[in-house]
Amino acid sequence: MASSDPEKQMAKADKITKLSFTRWNADWKNAAVLYEQAAIAFRLAKQNEKAKLAFEKASKGQEMLSSPWDAARFMESAAAMAKELGSWNEVADFYKRASELYIECGRSQPASDALAKGARALEESMPEEAARLYISACEILEEDEKEQMAFDLYRAAASVYIKLEKYEDAAATLLRLGLAADKSNAKNSQCKAYLSAIIVYLYTHDFKQAEKCYNDCLQTDAFMDSDQFRVASKLMSAYREGDIEEVKRVAQSSTISNLEHVIIRLARKLPTGELHAIRAEVAGEEGDELDEDNLV
Repeated sequence: MASSDPEKQMAKADKITKLSFTRWNADWKNAAVLYEQAAIAFRLAKQNEKAKLAFEKASKGQEMLSSPWDAARFMESAAAMAKELGSWNEVADFYKRASELYIECGRSQPASDALAKGARALEESMPEEAARLYISACEILEEDEKEQMAFDLYRAAASVYIKLEKYEDAAATLLRLGLAADKSNAKNSQCKAYLSAIIVYLYTHDFKQAEKCYNDCLQTDAFMDSDQFRVASKLMSAYREGDIEEVKRVAQSSTISNLEHVIIRLARKLPTGELHAIRAEVAGEEGDELDEDNLV
């Protein structure tokens, strides 16, 4: 039957949406139905390129009918087809557009979910874009005061940054997770995030930044009362004293074993550089403080 032929459905839908001397109004209502039917038929036939285009047009049709929810759903379907085709730039673009359409509906959760789906699809092929999508997904939830829903997304973003060896970005993301957890009164997640950020800085052998991060975390009561604080304190002391064996021992602790796998792997490689220089630097700073005290 002609009505069930997706090629003819597409052609008919295209025809009734084009204005001409004899057609002054586009028939988006019927066209949207035809595009959807064609898209489903193409998908079942594994004609993914045609299905992608049909879902795009079905989404456009729903936009023209002022139905952003349905438009978003079809755009996600187009993104799924783009993923099957390995069209990674389109995957990113389509999921971002779907997210925007969900925002138009005032639905932050599906808007964030759309970006997260895109991020997961792009982790291998476009990891930097994946990290950006994860962060954007977190921000959507935070703007709607749903920080507790963003925890796993922040962890995923940090993991991608670590794989990219963008350790400063990873640490900053973990600290943002800590802040989100603080707002949600999720003390365990907050303290794990803070300890993880400190470990990331130590892995880069940036003791000064690790110490700054540690001191900043001490400003929160939740961290001061936690097992994560005690482990962080032992690590920092071992670094100051140049005690390599103590660093390795603490890195094997059960508290660290309960962190994310990417963080555990970093911790088990500590220390990543010589500790003599750090010990000498700390001793020098303490000496300077004593000299200042003598001048008072």
